[in-house]
Amino acid sequence: MNMPVGTLAITEALWFSLHAVAAARLRTAMMTLAMAIGVAAVVLLTALGEGARNYVLGEFASLGSNVLTVIPGRSETTGGAPLMLGITPRDLTLDDALSLRRSSLIAAVAPIVVGGAPAAYGARSREVNVIGSTAELRRIRHLELERGRFLPAGDPFAAGAVCVIGSRLRDELFGHARALGEILRIGDRRFRVIGILAPKGQSMGLDMSDVAIIPVAAAQALFDTHSMFRVLVEVRSRDALPAAKRRIEAIIAARHEGENDVTLISLDAILATFDRIFTALTLTVAGIAGISLIVAGILIMNVMLVSVSQRTAEIGLLKALGAPPRIIERLFLVEAGLLSMFGCALGLATGYGGIFALELAFPRFPLTAPLWAALAGIGVALLSGLLFGVLPARRAARLDPVQALAKH
Repeated sequence: MNMPVGTLAITEALWFSLHAVAAARLRTAMMTLAMAIGVAAVVLLTALGEGARNYVLGEFASLGSNVLTVIPGRSETTGGAPLMLGITPRDLTLDDALSLRRSSLIAAVAPIVVGGAPAAYGARSREVNVIGSTAELRRIRHLELERGRFLPAGDPFAAGAVCVIGSRLRDELFGHARALGEILRIGDRRFRVIGILAPKGQSMGLDMSDVAIIPVAAAQALFDTHSMFRVLVEVRSRDALPAAKRRIEAIIAARHEGENDVTLISLDAILATFDRIFTALTLTVAGIAGISLIVAGILIMNVMLVSVSQRTAEIGLLKALGAPPRIIERLFLVEAGLLSMFGCALGLATGYGGIFALELAFPRFPLTAPLWAALAGIGVALLSGLLFGVLPARRAARLDPVQALAKH
């Protein structure tokens, strides 16, 4: 059966290029490795960028998308973080926080007092982050207990002498001894341990395995303060967030002589900000990695230019046998394409192998290379290989057959 001329030419070009690639193993290894490094860098760096993005978004999303954070002080929109720019004309008090419960839009309110104090049990002591709050903190922050119970519901103004501690703090102060029911000294006060938090990681900027949670009134007495560090508000539904914001501002303004001197931050806004930041970072590192593919393409061009000078007799023989310039060009372009494909395959294998290894080493960090990154890496690799293969191909096609056979 006769094969079409176009198909035959392409098949022969592939066989010719494969033989040429196999004959020059060192040259092939160098160009393949250069392209593979570029593709692997694109896959790995975008996976790290996407992993960081997904990790941060997951940590925030686990706190609930219908939670508002009330910060004392009004922050102007100046491009900076509200946490740093707020000016507080008056404190955000426990009464202010509890007054928010009057709104039907609000499901739970957790006033927060944060400070550092020495914690001691027996002969062991260390500095610890102390969070003062109410029973609602567990619901809003989705805290889980390893054992025991959380702060009891009741009068927020009652300075109960109970505490819930993180698992690391338990290990460092109590060791293998039983912690539940024991007395823990925090600062100059004594608290009975009633619960131990399950490992959770970061929350509110604190390592929850290394904290002590006490009643908010007890924290106010411990740190001699009346002001709340934050007030966490859980809205009944995500759709009610805008109305809840307006209601919270109105309640606080009514209590603060008509002045709106608090800043409200929703997790949606924080999530959107982090999403934009990490997306930009992912695209940036992908672009940086893509530059290495351009460099690899330039390497292919330079090595193939040397190859043209080394294979002049071979090119001259092909021309003497009647091969037109376009066939010569096609042979070298196919060779450049093959080298790029080999590099892509090796790069993808290396990149995804690296992701697998990192997932084994850091199982809590979600590493996933987006499909667009792999496709973009392959596309840029093939494009740069073919683009930079044009010049050597044209130089080979323009060689005079007589001079080429004479190796001039």
